[in-house]
Amino acid sequence: QLQASGGGLVQAGGSLRLSCTASGRTFSGYTLAWFRQATGKEREFAAALKSTNSNAFYADSVKGRFTISRDNAQGTLYLQMNSLKPEDTAVYYCAADPRIILSSIRSAREYDYWGQGTLVTVSS
Repeated sequence: QLQASGGGLVQAGGSLRLSCTASGRTFSGYTLAWFRQATGKEREFAAALKSTNSNAFYADSVKGRFTISRDNAQGTLYLQMNSLKPEDTAVYYCAADPRIILSSIRSAREYDYWGQGTLVTVSS
């Protein structure tokens, strides 16, 4: 029901834009998020967007470089990633949930819906 795309290989300092499209249901009232998982590491929070007030939340590691946005009409979530670093290399997953509370927005286990992931590789 969620399909992530847009990953690829980019040099350090470059940019990529990830997309996540929804099918089968509308996610317009859901909190949407991006998580990432590097090889051998746990899945970690990157960014999230509340549906109620469109407030955005970012991990400290990506703040100022990544921007999360959504297009409800198109049913698409985006993650614009600028000034990429080798440590941003990971599989990026989009996630959605209708009932996330603010204190849990960074917790992967709180999200019910997940995309399949798209690989981002940043070369030094």
